[in-house]
This record gives sequence, structure tokens and C-alpha cells, in this order.
Amino acid sequence: MTSRLGRGWRRTAAALALALVAGGCGIRGTSVPVDAGGAPSRVSCKVPAGDTPSAGPDGVTATIYLVCSSALGQVERSAPRPKSRVPAAARLEAARALLAELRQQPAPAEDQAGFSSAVPEDLKVDGPRAGDPADALRLSIRPGDLPSFALAQLVCTYGAAQALGHTRAAVLGGPGADAPHRYDCSADVLADPDIAQNAGWGDPLSEDD
Repeated sequence: MTSRLGRGWRRTAAALALALVAGGCGIRGTSVPVDAGGAPSRVSCKVPAGDTPSAGPDGVTATIYLVCSSALGQVERSAPRPKSRVPAAARLEAARALLAELRQQPAPAEDQAGFSSAVPEDLKVDGPRAGDPADALRLSIRPGDLPSFALAQLVCTYGAAQALGHTRAAVLGGPGADAPHRYDCSADVLADPDIAQNAGWGDPLSEDD
């Protein structure tokens, strides 16, 4: 009698152990992430057309470059129209308006699409100094001291702006005595903004520039 009870108990225990093992083989979900290699991106990096703000009578539609999935992508924003009729002053107004857009937190639709900005909130921009090229802009932080993504955002946003000549580049300097450099918004920079800093991005200007 005791032998039969013992065998029955052992069979029951074995069956229970198998059930517990089976229950833990990936059937139940877990809130702890498992490192199974790189996961595919789930963000669209594209704002739906219906969520793009329209420019009012005192504004213009501006292309802004933000960070998304370790690259740069463009969004459309409404920026103030420059009020000055003096070209140099209007150019600086436009540069400051674009910088203000880059410093802002992404709109809800942009955030949902996966966009963010690396541009420091305290960054400022001023016009050229004596001896600088007419299209130069002076930043309150040396371009080389900015995060590579932030510098790429600035260059590509300024390079896409009609008010700044739509040159696909930007001539930028810092607050010190260093001469401004020309930074091109290339396809490589858009795809991998980190490559710019590692490659010593920024061409010195010749006397003819």
C-alpha cells in the first residue's frame, strides 16, 4: 500500500514539474527586455500630412531637420516671416527664427513619429563680424563643441532655407576669434550625422569666399 502511494506521489510530482517547465517556455510574457540583438525601428520618421501646420499671413513654411532613428529627417514648420527689408537684417531674423524652431520640443505628431532635437536650448546665433563672409553666422557655442547631431541639424536646416539662399550648406563660426568654416549638408551627413564630427567636418574658407 505504502509502495503504491509512494509511486503515485512521485508520478504526480513529476507531472507538476513538467507543467511548470512548459509554462515557462516563452508562453508567458515578461516586462523585462531580453537582449536578442537589434530590434527593427518602429517609428515612421514621417509626420502625417494632416498634422503639418500651415503658415499664417505673417509666417512662412520652413523645412526643419530633426533627429530620427540615428539620422536626420525633415519636418515642415510655420516660422515667422522676416520683417526687416534690409537683406542682412532679414537674413539674421530668418536664422534666429529657424534656430528657435530647432530649440523647441517636437510637436506631439513629430514626437509620435520618432523625432527629437539635439540642439541646446541656450544656443544663440548672430550675424557676421567684420572680415567674415556676408553669409556667415556666428553661434554662441563653437561649431566643433556642439553635439554632432545638433551641428548637422543646424547646417541642414540653414542650408534648406530660402531666406538664407538655399545653398545646402552653412557658413558658421563661434564666439571666439576663429574664422568661420563652411559645412555642407550632404547625403552622408543626413544618414549618419556622427560621421561629420569624426571626419573633421567643416572646410576653411579661402580668401575668395
